[in-house]
Amino acid sequence: MLTKKIKLTLSFAIAATMALGGTLANPAAASDNILFGIVPQQSATRLAQVWVPFMNRLSEETGMNIRFATTKDIPSFEKCLAKGAYELAYMNPYHFTVFNEISGYVAIARQAEKRLHGLIVVRKDSPFQELEDLDGKMMAFPSPAAFGASVLARAEIRARGIAHLPQYVNSHDSVYRAVAAGIYPAGGGVKRTFSGISEDLRAQLRILYTTEKYTPHAFAALGSMPADVVRKIASAMLRIGSSDEKIMKSLGMKAFAAARDDDWDDVRRLGLTSEQTEIADEGKIKCRFD
Repeated sequence: MLTKKIKLTLSFAIAATMALGGTLANPAAASDNILFGIVPQQSATRLAQVWVPFMNRLSEETGMNIRFATTKDIPSFEKCLAKGAYELAYMNPYHFTVFNEISGYVAIARQAEKRLHGLIVVRKDSPFQELEDLDGKMMAFPSPAAFGASVLARAEIRARGIAHLPQYVNSHDSVYRAVAAGIYPAGGGVKRTFSGISEDLRAQLRILYTTEKYTPHAFAALGSMPADVVRKIASAMLRIGSSDEKIMKSLGMKAFAAARDDDWDDVRRLGLTSEQTEIADEGKIKCRFD
């Protein structure tokens, strides 16, 4: 049974999707849909606005019924990936290394000409000028296993011997709002979501620190999907990425590139553990709209 909060989040996503002329799975047709799960870096409403036009176009290109799906927060998304609940998924680099192994997701694409790095942001008028100034301070992060916004940032903070008290606020947007409001002195994010917030909110913030760069988020398919279906979807994504500037601009990407599982070996070499990232395992969670 969905909690009231999850129902409300999903209702926002559904409303946004309908307003854009798209549809989400309904109980009768759920088994006929290919669900495309999107990591909830932002609110469900905002994600639907950004991703539904792309999925509608992907459906047209492939002749398949590809539907938007997300969850209320990143730990819930991790549980859905652990279940293999989505036929297709857009997940962070660390998530891919984990769920490639335990759920059988295989890489089909990634953002072209892109390397992912984390950011630490502070208020624009903050007195903090370098990372060491945050020693002993509380810091906001989306979730323990958010790769760029949390995993990388916290790893580099620890490597410098800087003590910090992490507070998890569910999404990148929530981090930016909390820091701008002065609730926390600093917080973690990534360039794509920082660029995607409103100009008014961004004007209140300043990037204090940027981490090292890694292979970006993965577009992945369940290994159990027929190979010809996966190839058709991957090919369609590459065509859209090279021809539909409007959709790609909305996604905050220039193009897609073909990907292989070993593209994320740089992330694997970090040797991260579930204890370090507090990644959520499979549990009771509603991942589908059926």
